[in-house]
Amino acid sequence: MRAIQLRAKGAEPEITEIDRPKPGPGEIAIEVAACGLNFADLLMTRGEYQDTPPLPFTMGMEIAGTVAELGPGVTGFVPGQQVAAFTGQGGLAQVAVCSVERCVPLPDTMPLTEAAGFLVAYGTSHLALAHRAGLRAGESLLVLGAAGGVGLTAVEIGAAMGARVIAVARGSEKLEIARAAGAAELIDSADPELDLRAALKAAGGVDVVYDAIGEPLATPSLRALRPEGRFLAIGFAGGKVPQFPANILLVKNLTVIGLYWGGYLSFAPDTLTASLRTLLNWYEAGRIRPHVSHVLPFERFHEGLELLRNRKSTGKVVIEIAAED
Repeated sequence: MRAIQLRAKGAEPEITEIDRPKPGPGEIAIEVAACGLNFADLLMTRGEYQDTPPLPFTMGMEIAGTVAELGPGVTGFVPGQQVAAFTGQGGLAQVAVCSVERCVPLPDTMPLTEAAGFLVAYGTSHLALAHRAGLRAGESLLVLGAAGGVGLTAVEIGAAMGARVIAVARGSEKLEIARAAGAAELIDSADPELDLRAALKAAGGVDVVYDAIGEPLATPSLRALRPEGRFLAIGFAGGKVPQFPANILLVKNLTVIGLYWGGYLSFAPDTLTASLRTLLNWYEAGRIRPHVSHVLPFERFHEGLELLRNRKSTGKVVIEIAAED
């Protein structure tokens, strides 16, 4: 079968032929219909992601498709059932195998191109805002990178939780997408005259910062937090990891919180499963609607990575994968 593999750090991933994988005990084989791309995929190509697999490996962290085969001992799923899964690797292929614990059944109403980009982005934002930061209705939530893969879900989930959402993104087009997702106030980070801290202070300050960007937006956002504010460190798409002086945290009783969604698979899988159950219920109730800006065929996966690298996408980029011949 065809798969997209990375063979060396810093090399370009390429389409190759590999053997069709077979599910072992406790595993499911999934015929992949679509695979969502993540910023972590770019980090993996450079060997900079915390969970980069040994080389060579098939890329693709999250997928949607149909159950093709059940491994020994697997119950609760049937062949032909539509599912989504966090594979961690192996998703950019015609068939992927993953542990049954990483697989969730999908609502019949959910298109597979939406489901392929659902788990990581929505799961990250829901766990960050609800579980880690304890966001409350009426609080002010600042989202940095508000039109990106995870940022847009933070806007949508924050609004669904009753927060006043302030969206920061580059350019009017991305800001309008954030507005449509529920942002009440918009700040253009491409404005050369922008003083972010002053703008946030003028807006009354914020209670929670959701940061998928890093510097140069992180520090002024932290300084605009109200007493007992929470700063969520989600990622560093801007390329520079923030370094906060501890005295700022002390004086205002602030909390800096890290969130790595994939880590919950090993130390608190029930927390992750409960979060995904809530999100899928919200989807069926129409409370959230995934935004997929690009759906590309398998042969154009390089274009998808470039969209992420140059921050030209909004919401998710998804690769469609044709069935085996």
